Amino acid sequence: MEPDRRGVLRMMGVATAAAVAATGSTAAPVRWSGGTERPKLKPPPNACDCHHYVYDRRYPIDRRGIRFPGDASVADYRALQRRLGVARQVIVQPSTYGLDNRVTLAALAASGPNARAVVVVADSVSDDELRRMHERGVRGVQFNFAPHGPTTPAMIEPLSRRINEFGWHIEVNVWAAQLPETVPILARVPSPIVLDHLGHIPEPEGVRHPLFAMVRGLIDRGRAWVKLAAPYDATKTGPPSYADSSALARAYVEIAPERVVWGSNWPHPGEDPKPDDALLFDLLVDWAPDEKLRQRILVENPAALYDFPKTA
Repeated sequence: MEPDRRGVLRMMGVATAAAVAATGSTAAPVRWSGGTERPKLKPPPNACDCHHYVYDRRYPIDRRGIRFPGDASVADYRALQRRLGVARQVIVQPSTYGLDNRVTLAALAASGPNARAVVVVADSVSDDELRRMHERGVRGVQFNFAPHGPTTPAMIEPLSRRINEFGWHIEVNVWAAQLPETVPILARVPSPIVLDHLGHIPEPEGVRHPLFAMVRGLIDRGRAWVKLAAPYDATKTGPPSYADSSALARAYVEIAPERVVWGSNWPHPGEDPKPDDALLFDLLVDWAPDEKLRQRILVENPAALYDFPKTA
């Protein structure tokens, strides 16, 4: 990328952060999001949404992934940032595009220095390509088995060893049924591990389910993280409290407050109707009642995991 282009992108990132910070209490509709009101919870400066996607119909689709929900652009997401008041973001490669990371990398470039990304690559990816992606702001590799795509469990360990030198992590999205065969692999990898969507622990059993004990074992080893995202995935109680998923989220916060992060999962692929993002964000008041704890979840933990600049 040419130097003047880099300068423009840096200015765009600063402008985006300033716009988020200056947003008042005015309600605003956002594409792919239910509701219109802003959340009651005021996020701290540099709060991060650690899980969202961007979609663009101009790019080819991998039919093994979740169906294309429609264009969900960087501009659309910025509207969500303004509504929630979060300044930082992590763009995750959608299963819709398989190994073609162009949508995610383009969104990363357009989003400026307050953005990071998680990509999907095969074990044949070159070291030079990994290095180029690192320079652009990529900080993790996702293995998506929900649904199955172009990567396999056998690729996890060798790729983990290669990306560990960059300080990246392995992110895993796996259905509960496949978790028992995946956990032993994750226990061997050298890099940090991030479990998507509350670990996909079945509800309403939640913390009482045997799979939670398996995930707890990974967490207790000291390298596993959990994304507090998509409480609607397994819930049996539903909104507004998502009581069953909320109990699971509270358990993760209690077990490893230093290794949990929050994500919107916008634009909520596969969900119809779309959930209210303000309501989802406000669940953090229940999951982490203490303000210092929310500061850790929204600012300090993402800074450590995604290599954002540390703040005073």
